[in-house]
Amino acid sequence: MKIKTFIRNITLAAALSASFTSCSEWLKVDMEDGIMEDALYSENEGFMIALNGIYSSLNGTYGSFWSMGAIDVMAQLYNVPQTSDHPYKIYANYNYEDSNFDTSSGNLWTNLYNLIANINVLIDHCDTEGSAISERYYPIVKGEALALRAMLHFDLLRFYGPIYGPDTESQPAIPYLDIPNNKEVVAISSAKEVTEKVLKDLTDAAELLKDDPIRTDGVMASESDQPNENNDFRYRQYRLNYYAVQGLLARLYMWKGDKTAAYNCVKPLLTEIEEKATFPWVTRANATNLEAPDRLFSTEVMFALYNTSRETLFDSQFNQSLEGNALTFIGGMSGDDSKVEAFYGPNSASDYRRRMWEVIAFSGSEEEEGTTAGNTSAYFLKYEDIETTSHARYMIPLMRISEMYLILAECTTDLQEAIDCINKIRWQRNLTEEITFTEEERMKYIQEEFAREVIGEGQLFYFYKRHAMSKIPSGTEAGGEFSMPISKYVVPLPKTETDNRQ
Repeated sequence: MKIKTFIRNITLAAALSASFTSCSEWLKVDMEDGIMEDALYSENEGFMIALNGIYSSLNGTYGSFWSMGAIDVMAQLYNVPQTSDHPYKIYANYNYEDSNFDTSSGNLWTNLYNLIANINVLIDHCDTEGSAISERYYPIVKGEALALRAMLHFDLLRFYGPIYGPDTESQPAIPYLDIPNNKEVVAISSAKEVTEKVLKDLTDAAELLKDDPIRTDGVMASESDQPNENNDFRYRQYRLNYYAVQGLLARLYMWKGDKTAAYNCVKPLLTEIEEKATFPWVTRANATNLEAPDRLFSTEVMFALYNTSRETLFDSQFNQSLEGNALTFIGGMSGDDSKVEAFYGPNSASDYRRRMWEVIAFSGSEEEEGTTAGNTSAYFLKYEDIETTSHARYMIPLMRISEMYLILAECTTDLQEAIDCINKIRWQRNLTEEITFTEEERMKYIQEEFAREVIGEGQLFYFYKRHAMSKIPSGTEAGGEFSMPISKYVVPLPKTETDNRQ
């Protein structure tokens, strides 16, 4: 039984998901087939089918727009000139009024609230009197469902909500949908109200998942060798496990500006996962393997999607055949005109992360590898398909341990602890020269390492937004700056929502 069997019946689950929570109007969810719903939740297997269907459906949004694609363009990571015909220029220019942007935004909004509606039905069935779910399955299924509901609302808040702070927390943000089979249009909550509900859901999820098998048995990234054991509680990197929930809590505290709470969250988290080696750092052998390099540093990933269409996503955004329409870094691998050189910094030739890039120089119809002549770009290989038996072939990371170290570095009151966190990450990337910095330089180093760690994973835009950064690194000029209008950090609600409120 391989991981495809673990995420079994996904097609059926997605079909059921669509059939029993289709939306005729925004957030007006009607049950089309109550009998089908009751049958689905008549045994543990049905609860797992529904939960797996939700995880699988995340690929529709997080697998492209909210991880490796548009949102990283909005962080000015790639060479997308504002005056070009690049297909992603509406995101690089923050053309929120453009009909194509609004269509993408509307689809994102509708899809995620549909998923949230499904999650609410699942949670409700967990707690229905006489529920068929067993005592063993209940804390895992409900805990993960609560965490999923919190994560989706939190990311909607981070995208559409204001830059959080004392002056903005009372501003209207998004609806928080936590009532199953709701028949009414849900009122828009303030940013503070949303964060409070996210906090409650994550706190409840953490309590339910306190005995998550990941804490005793690790990620279990293989099928069980016990003939009578199924794999429902294995492959914990692909579930919102206990540690990932703690990571979400840390992100939430950072968003709220509560660095003390964030520190108190990640410090014991990192202590525990270090002691148990739950998410070990990538090895040199795996990072530099010529035939099947682990460019994702997959063992370090705390939570990820499993997407068998990852190759298609790569081909549509990063493949060298796209030439000028690919998402690339400007320039070659080194030199003053190289974004790779500027991005990873001086004396970084040995950095494992630079192996995610390959230079191709195009001159007419000819292609010459490894040169810097002509129209040269560095192509991003992080998600390139590599034939391997590893489950990581289809992984799309959404959270990793290095982010937790960077949160610790930002929150600690001990500058040396912050320096140690940065050096720990750099050491694991094959950068053996220790660095030091002053308190005034701290955020510069954290920002640079964060960008290097999460590129292609959709987190950098939120980092910039949280800090209300008006100057961010340019994607079109190596070592240059981009003047970011603060207002553009707040994405307007899509017309599919606003039209229904008139």
